[in-house]
Amino acid sequence: MKSNARCWTPPAAAPLIVMLWLSACAMGDFDGPAACPPVVKYTKVDQLRAAIEVEALPEDAVVLRMLSDYAVLRDQSEACR
Repeated sequence: MKSNARCWTPPAAAPLIVMLWLSACAMGDFDGPAACPPVVKYTKVDQLRAAIEVEALPEDAVVLRMLSDYAVLRDQSEACR
């Protein structure tokens, strides 16, 4: 007579599926003030000084590309509010 013990063992993927279900339950609505990073406000004097310093940089400076990326992030942070 054959044993039916194999029929009662959960498949190997069962613990993974259970963990995914439980982690999905832990997710909540995070659309609050903590979801948007704060945006630093700069004075007009700081902005003018930064513009002068940026104009002094060579056209192929890596910092210019980084500043462009930073501007996009600032815009996204403002839109988040």
